[in-house]
Amino acid sequence: MKKVLTVLLAAVMSVSLFAGCSNSGEGGQGSASTPGSDSPVANQEQGKQLKIGIVQYMDHPSLNTIRESLVAELATLGYKDKENVAIDYKNSQGDQVNLNSICQKFVSDKKDLIIAIATPAAQAAASATSDIPVLFSAVTDPVAAKLVADLNKPGRNVSGTSDAIPVDKIFDLALKLTPNVKKIGLLYSTSEANSLSVISDAKKVAKEKNLEVVETGITNVGELQQAAQSLISKTDAIFTPIDNQVASAMSTLSKVGIDAKKPVYVGADSMVSDGGFATVGINYTELGKKTAEMAKEIFEGKTVADMPVQTLSDFGTVINETTASKIGVTVPEDILSGAQIVK
Repeated sequence: MKKVLTVLLAAVMSVSLFAGCSNSGEGGQGSASTPGSDSPVANQEQGKQLKIGIVQYMDHPSLNTIRESLVAELATLGYKDKENVAIDYKNSQGDQVNLNSICQKFVSDKKDLIIAIATPAAQAAASATSDIPVLFSAVTDPVAAKLVADLNKPGRNVSGTSDAIPVDKIFDLALKLTPNVKKIGLLYSTSEANSLSVISDAKKVAKEKNLEVVETGITNVGELQQAAQSLISKTDAIFTPIDNQVASAMSTLSKVGIDAKKPVYVGADSMVSDGGFATVGINYTELGKKTAEMAKEIFEGKTVADMPVQTLSDFGTVINETTASKIGVTVPEDILSGAQIVK
């Protein structure tokens, strides 16, 4: 009888010990199988510092403005770097291999959120993970870039903010400022999905406005000057979208236009600040703020797949006064009064 009791007691102790192990903290089987245990919300509830990875495709003013505004707005919303969040910022400097490595490292570090600035960065982040929430910013056409299936219901772990521009309004402005333009050159990078989408729209708009189009695509920044000089010699003006490669060498493109005394219309306000003539575009500070607001919603438990892509609807006219003077264009007072003027 004693032997039977001893065996039963040992069995009970074994079961208790096993149950205790399975319900133990980090690393135990119970914690690994708990639904949502690695989510941003769960990490906040456990008092953990949220880990945010920010990957930026390259340096240029528009993308830098988004990042700076985003980080500042996160702090305003209560998510301060080195306090309750840890922000890990990386810049791939336009290198695709580097971009992929950065995103893979973010995944292995188990970031709570990856924020990708510009389309190539967003595509790399989306390819690197199907589990970690990915927020993009400065993606002109998320559907064409194959980041979301539908702008209103992304359907996966990726959503964000779009910097889609009103191409028709830019062309309307061009015809008001320089009505002698009959033939327009389209300059863009062939490797950027955003640019290809905008150029497609630009060709449709040009046709509607009876403008002849000459297009030139470049594969890298080194080709820009020669391509721009050739294009400007054949046309009355140049239009370039929010193209990362072109934007990074905007000073070169603006000089080509100024030397030929012909306007270069662009897709972003920063490109006007860098010497482009004019645009109708969005405010990149506001785009950064909007991205931060979406990040807060994710931290509070919203599912990314159900978060519509946000697109700004407030557009403003931006004109470079110095460039206008150098190419010999007088801006009409009715346009000048309502525009943002840079020098």
